Amino acid sequence: MSNPFLLWNDTYMNLNEHIVMERIKDDLLDSYDEELELEFDDHFGDGLAAGDRDARALEERRLARRVYFKELFRLQTELVKLQDWVADSGHKVVVIFEGRDAAGKGGVIKRITQRLNPRICRIAALPAPNERERTQWYFQRYVSHLPAAGEIVLFDRSWYNRAGVERVMGFCSDDEYHEFFQTVPDFERMLTRSGIQVIKYWFSISDDEQYSRFLSRVHDPLKQWKLSPMDLESRRRWEQYTKAKEIMLARTHIDEAPWWVVEAVNKKKARLNCISHLLSQIPYQDVSRPLIELPARENNADYIRQPVPKDMFIPELF
Repeated sequence: MSNPFLLWNDTYMNLNEHIVMERIKDDLLDSYDEELELEFDDHFGDGLAAGDRDARALEERRLARRVYFKELFRLQTELVKLQDWVADSGHKVVVIFEGRDAAGKGGVIKRITQRLNPRICRIAALPAPNERERTQWYFQRYVSHLPAAGEIVLFDRSWYNRAGVERVMGFCSDDEYHEFFQTVPDFERMLTRSGIQVIKYWFSISDDEQYSRFLSRVHDPLKQWKLSPMDLESRRRWEQYTKAKEIMLARTHIDEAPWWVVEAVNKKKARLNCISHLLSQIPYQDVSRPLIELPARENNADYIRQPVPKDMFIPELF
């Protein structure tokens, strides 16, 4: 069977094979859990980077990853403090993540939620509306996901679908599109008046960067599921998406809920910059907690532990 990494079609022949393979390797490394990647890099980094030009380049890459991890762990510690303050104060936060396909929204959301309590900080990633939802008020299906007191909700795409994919792909009428822009500023002002803080991020990547990330997904079996027919069509309609984005930012950048643009060509820098900015937008403080003492285990003389049948255990393959 042919090696899928060597099957280049005419569309990809203009890219340098060495650069593409290095990029795919870096993306694979980046997909591992952060702590595991540190161990993986320490023990196996030399073998994985055998194609690097020299040892200095390898060491620079290793040092850059360590700086990234150090800063990420520091920021995640602050996110835990933020979470504690939100829960204690009853603050309500909505964070919207928008951007082109493969812009890195999911990556930063993963790093934000990685150490947090999912009961306090949760993700709303809604699928395409069903037949019933298409007949509802447009914002209705999003309202049920808004936070209660002491909650943070991260929208991995949001009601701004109407200004982006729905407009470009023709999934809404002109009247629905224009009505959206009439309604969304008032909708977001209503949210802020009710005590919900709304923070909106647009992840910005270049044409070449999106192409490289799509190519990485093509050649990574663990990421191919991310590349949908809609993604491929969005690639073809790059300029239409650009125009839609420009209109969206211009018409929905309001004082109560402004847009913030994240330069996302470098994924690791984008994650750190976005998390750092998010922390700066919320006036959280340290929340003092009482020291936790584990209670002594009770021992009852009449307690007899019943054995579990051997056939109930899963096979120990490892």
